[in-house]
Amino acid sequence: MKLASLKEGRDGALAIVSRDLSRMADARDIAPTLQAALDNWAEVKSRLQDRYEALNSGAVEGMSFDETVVDAPLPRAYQWADGSAYVNHVELVRKARGAEMPESFWTDPLMYQGGSDSLLAPRDPVQVFQTDGWGVDFEAEIAVITDDVPMGVSAEAALDHVQLILLVNDVSLRGLIPGELAKGFGFFQAKPSSALSPVAVTPDELGDVWAGGKLSLPLLSFLNDTPFGRPDAGVDMTFHFGQLIAHAAKTRPLAAGSIIGSGTISNKMDGGPGKPIAEGGVGYSCVAEIRMIETIESGAPKTPFLQFGDTVRIEMRDAGGQSIFGAIEQTIEHADGDRG
Repeated sequence: MKLASLKEGRDGALAIVSRDLSRMADARDIAPTLQAALDNWAEVKSRLQDRYEALNSGAVEGMSFDETVVDAPLPRAYQWADGSAYVNHVELVRKARGAEMPESFWTDPLMYQGGSDSLLAPRDPVQVFQTDGWGVDFEAEIAVITDDVPMGVSAEAALDHVQLILLVNDVSLRGLIPGELAKGFGFFQAKPSSALSPVAVTPDELGDVWAGGKLSLPLLSFLNDTPFGRPDAGVDMTFHFGQLIAHAAKTRPLAAGSIIGSGTISNKMDGGPGKPIAEGGVGYSCVAEIRMIETIESGAPKTPFLQFGDTVRIEMRDAGGQSIFGAIEQTIEHADGDRG
C-alpha cells in the first residue's frame, strides 16, 4: 500500500493513496498519523490494507491526490540515520582529495545521525542564507522506515522490520563539511533538513524489484529539468538495508518510525567512476560526484553547486513508467529571517 501525510498540525494526518497516485482516502479513523500507525503497526496494517484495496477498486471513492499539498510522510521522526551504502561514492570523495580509502569501508558501513525534527515536504523549497561558499547540493537516496527494532538484530532479521520505503533528498552544504569533519565530531551545520517523497510504500507493493534488502530500479534526478542521474539503486550497493539497520541497532534499539537512508546512489561504469548521461553514462545523484570526477580527470571541478533559483527533481518509476513514490521537487531559495 501507499501512505501519505496531509498537512495538518506538526505530524500530519494519515491518508492512503492509490497505486497510480491519482486518488487518496482519509485514514485518520484508523490511525491519526503515520507515526501512530507505525506505533501500532501489527494492529492497524490489515485495516489500512483493506482500505487501500477498496480505494484501488473504486469501492471507496476518495478524492484527488495532489503531491504539491502533502507533507513529508513523517514530518518529524524519532530517528534519521543515513548510511553510505554505495562505496563507489565514498571512494570518489576520498580520491578527489588524494586520500586512500581504508579497507574497512568495504566491510563496515559509514553512518551519521541526521536531524529528524524538521523533515521537508516533497515540494518545500530548500532555504539557505547563502549559496556562495556553502556548496549547496542535493543527494538522491532511498530510505526505509522501520517498526521497533531490537538491539543487536542480525542483518537478515532486520529486513523483517522494514515496513515502508521512500525517497529522500539528503541536502548537503559541501562547503561546510570539511571544517566540521576536521573537528572530529561529525556533521551538524552541513546537514540541513532533508526532504521526503510524497508517499511511503510497503515492500510488497514493489514486487520482485525489492529483494535482498535492495530496490533494483533507476533513481532519476533532474537539475532544472535536465536529466542529471539515473543510476540503478540495486547495483553497486555494498551494504543492503538489513545490514544498515543492523549497524544502526548494534548498541541500541530503534524506535518505530526510524528512518534509515542508503546514502547517495552511485554506479560505476566499465570499472570506472561513471559518466554523465550526455556522454552515455547513468549520471550522478549529487553535484559533488561529478565535481569529484572532474577533479580527478582535470585537476579542478567545473560544475557549480546549486544556486538560488535552481530546481532539483527526484523520482523513481516502475517498468511501465508510472511514478512509484511521487516526486521530490525543490527550488533553492534565500531563507528569510534575522540571523542575529
